[in-house]
Amino acid sequence: MQYFVTGATGFIGKRLVKALLANKGSVVYFLIRKESEDKVRALREFWGASAARVIPVFGDLTSKKLGISATEIKQIKGQIDHFYHLAAIYDLGADEATQIAINIEGTRNTVELARAIDAGHFHHVSSIAAAGLYEGVFREDMFDEAENYEHPYFMTKHESEKIVRTECKLPWSVYRPAMVVGDSSTGEMDKIDGPYYFFKLIQRMRQLLPPWLPSIGLEGGRINIVPVDFVVAALIAISHQKDITHKCYHLVDPVGYRVGDVLDIFSKAAHAPKMNLFVNAALLGFIPRSVTKGLMALAPVRRVRNAIMNDLGLPQDMLTFVNYPTRFDCRDTLAALKGTGVACPNLNDYAWRLWDYWERHLDPDLHIDRSLRGTVGGKVVLITGGSSGIGLAAAHKFAEAGAITVICGRDQNKLDDACAEAKTRGYGFIAYAVDIAEQQACDAFVQQVLAQHGGVDFLINNAGRSIRRAIESSYDRFHDYERTMQLNYFGCLRVTTGFLPGMVTKRKGHVVNISSIGVLTNAPRFSAYVASKAALDAWTRCASSEFADQGISFTTINMPLVRTPMIAPTGLYNNVPTLSPEEAADMIAQACIFKPVRIATRLGITGQILHAALPRVAQIVMNTTFRMFPDSSAAKGAKTGDKPAKSQLSPEAVAMQQMMRGIHF
Repeated sequence: MQYFVTGATGFIGKRLVKALLANKGSVVYFLIRKESEDKVRALREFWGASAARVIPVFGDLTSKKLGISATEIKQIKGQIDHFYHLAAIYDLGADEATQIAINIEGTRNTVELARAIDAGHFHHVSSIAAAGLYEGVFREDMFDEAENYEHPYFMTKHESEKIVRTECKLPWSVYRPAMVVGDSSTGEMDKIDGPYYFFKLIQRMRQLLPPWLPSIGLEGGRINIVPVDFVVAALIAISHQKDITHKCYHLVDPVGYRVGDVLDIFSKAAHAPKMNLFVNAALLGFIPRSVTKGLMALAPVRRVRNAIMNDLGLPQDMLTFVNYPTRFDCRDTLAALKGTGVACPNLNDYAWRLWDYWERHLDPDLHIDRSLRGTVGGKVVLITGGSSGIGLAAAHKFAEAGAITVICGRDQNKLDDACAEAKTRGYGFIAYAVDIAEQQACDAFVQQVLAQHGGVDFLINNAGRSIRRAIESSYDRFHDYERTMQLNYFGCLRVTTGFLPGMVTKRKGHVVNISSIGVLTNAPRFSAYVASKAALDAWTRCASSEFADQGISFTTINMPLVRTPMIAPTGLYNNVPTLSPEEAADMIAQACIFKPVRIATRLGITGQILHAALPRVAQIVMNTTFRMFPDSSAAKGAKTGDKPAKSQLSPEAVAMQQMMRGIHF
């Protein structure tokens, strides 16, 4: 037999052609645009057929008779036994004009060609979308009963099928596949569509919540899903039968599922939390349209909605179809497939294959360069306090990733040592000696960086000082609060506000502020330090709101205790579990790559929640830890060079240190 196929390069079409070629002696003519001629060789390799069996016909859907010349029409006239029309736009987000040109006018042009070449039978692959949003059960013998198909996708599917029914003078059959997903055996799929739109949401749930945690799902209308291999097999089995002229076949899953069931099935396949409680999406219908329209008229509401939809990869029209009202009868299809061995598999049996293929091949995050080099390579990164500790570890990481790494610090000797070490590793730092707590020196430094580097792309506000001293030991040391605030708060602000105008001009830039876990836990003995970091956190929240629409982002890292020179004076920290500077540098790198609003440990977040939900309990816990641990020798007034006094910790204090890694005591 000889066949003509439009849409042969598409997801369904490629597999249909391969199945047609499985019959020895069959020849397939397929429509392809002239500019895609270079794809023919790869297609033949995929089909495993010679040039004599798969013959390209160059044309275009938008042209009369598909733009095929009279000579070519004459050559194949009367030779085609079956003409399959699959070429169409299957995209809810496509613009209306394009859908009309391809789905409606393209079908009309295809029907004209099929008539011109006297094809034996015209097979039109339509869609269940041709029924519109019909309320109830839509049978295979129904067409004019379709309703609520104002959406361009539904409208063009309905109108294209109408052209076949009213204008095709050849024997014709119509096939309405349900929502087509990947292969039930391999999971292979070529794009994100239908239920795949919810995969990112399910993945986020799996990342944030343990799989045993019950979760809330959305119970909506019915959704019908079929794997591509079933569609192709059913199409082949039915189209070669007799007595199918002027009939329509629903290539659907006879079971059918509600939206909530589908979400739950894929949640199980992804090992995400199981959805035990469902909220009926129909309840949203009780919200007056005027209220919804009024809310969407508010710019902040629209921006939040659009941000969430974009973050999850959901098209804007997706929520419109959550309450899909149509079910599809398929008794004619089941009767035609009886005895052929072709049947739609159960979604529960192959959902895991679809998920696995999506996560390995289609997840949008796979195509984003999440490496540090891809983020900062060739970019200017400024790290304050970069001559030692966390800052130096971060500087090495950024320089190794190809960043133009600028560091600053007060001690020229330490800066020289840092640069020498970088040189031995095969890269370099650009170092500036400056005390950013001094306004004039800081302003001059900012101007120098602007002049020599044109600003910065990433600013890491790492420079800081910590004072571990109880308030009762600080009555006559008000300068502790002043000098801590000068560096930790005002110093960071001087640097940040110095570079912000340049970031605004370029409409891009990222600021990472190194804060403390103490801000979340309100650690005793660190009132000066925590207050200065809390001020920086508050300023950052305000700034991030002001610059959110100008391409500038901020990340606050509530850093746990890190083994750096800053904590060396406190002897009891010698045996406390802490992060290494390299681990802290990894957190900074992640902040630059993913640009989250905040990075904090679970322990820090737990402390913040405890203070918010049970403030009295939080006070008791922190007061207990305050009394467990003694002041350091420096806090008690020991002079430089004095031998630090040995402090004997109680077993409870030792246990507390081990249990609460990273907490400042």
